[in-house]
Amino acid sequence: MAVTAIVGGRIVPVEGEPIEGGTLLIEDGKITALGAGLPVPDGATVVDAAGKWVLPGFIEAHGHLGVHEEGEGWAGQDTNEMTDPVTAHVRALDAINPDEQGWRDAVIGGVLAVNVNPGSGNPIGGQTVALKSWGGTVDDRVLREPAGMKSALGENPKRVYGEKKQTPSTRLGVAAVIRGAFVEARNYQEKLDAEAAKPEADRKPVERDLKLEALGRVLRREIPWRQHCHRADDIATAIRISREFGYQLVIDHGTEAHLVADLIAAHSIPVVIGPLFTSRSKVELRNRSLANPGRLAAAGITIAITTDHPVVPINFLIHQTSLAVKEGLDPQTALQAVTINPARIIGVDSRIGSLEPGKDADLVIWSGDPLDVTSRAERAYCDGREIYAYDYDRREGVVRAP
Repeated sequence: MAVTAIVGGRIVPVEGEPIEGGTLLIEDGKITALGAGLPVPDGATVVDAAGKWVLPGFIEAHGHLGVHEEGEGWAGQDTNEMTDPVTAHVRALDAINPDEQGWRDAVIGGVLAVNVNPGSGNPIGGQTVALKSWGGTVDDRVLREPAGMKSALGENPKRVYGEKKQTPSTRLGVAAVIRGAFVEARNYQEKLDAEAAKPEADRKPVERDLKLEALGRVLRREIPWRQHCHRADDIATAIRISREFGYQLVIDHGTEAHLVADLIAAHSIPVVIGPLFTSRSKVELRNRSLANPGRLAAAGITIAITTDHPVVPINFLIHQTSLAVKEGLDPQTALQAVTINPARIIGVDSRIGSLEPGKDADLVIWSGDPLDVTSRAERAYCDGREIYAYDYDRREGVVRAP
């Protein structure tokens, strides 16, 4: 197979020390080696990265890219199935437009993977999917499906169902709906287990329930519970319910997570924090601050940074991160927050998130330190194939056809 050698750049593996003037080898879509002074195989395609930075593609751990399309009006809004408070059976995968412009923006911004979530209108919103930012059909790009189950606490589900004059219209109602769904899922699983324990001749079929099947995956800790919550009291509720039912919890947004940082750290719960560029558009955001990622990291909490695209354009992911560094976040932790940390949170770190032999060759060559706002992504590779290059003569980036 053809070999590509990226030579002479500052290679930042994320997990490991930077390699000055290093060489990175790609073969058959995978990273095969990286280091200083590596020989370049005969016949390799050589990419000169002298003076550049080479990093893994960034990862958006919480976005709505492809299900909440920009500029498409109602036709492009497939984020929330707000006809029932519990829609655990719906899958973001079924609503993603793989050709939405936002995917090109992602690549231009160095974001090569996205965890696409349903919205936060329901207490239980549905199944997330992790996929690469470029390729053929959505199915061709899937990294993990489902990658989690979306749930929401706080003002959003209160507003949606309060306006309909139905449960839940309060925080206590939202929590009750979630608990009730998990109890049903446990009962369903116990029924399945009881039938499976009988001799085959005595077994009776159990009517399938797609909602309860999906929630069963959460209870068995096969996928994480992605909990939308901003206020500190909602975060405490999220932790309380997770302890009652024993599932793996990820806090999404976490605007006031710094106020209960000790509690979050004690339970080793990761926080996907953001968006960070928004105004305080609702009461839950009054404590939003670019200093909060640094506060959480200092408390020992694993963080990932999110744009919540399209709330903030996805190509601004690294700019949010840069400003968090300005407000106290350690630069190395900042890069981890958009690479290996989100990869681990969504369960795809065996393939992406750092530069290591055996991982997918999903990487970006930057003109300089990506935390410097003047740096730009100059080339991007997905599975070892160049999918993007910046044209300095035209002053624009060119994303290759899938």
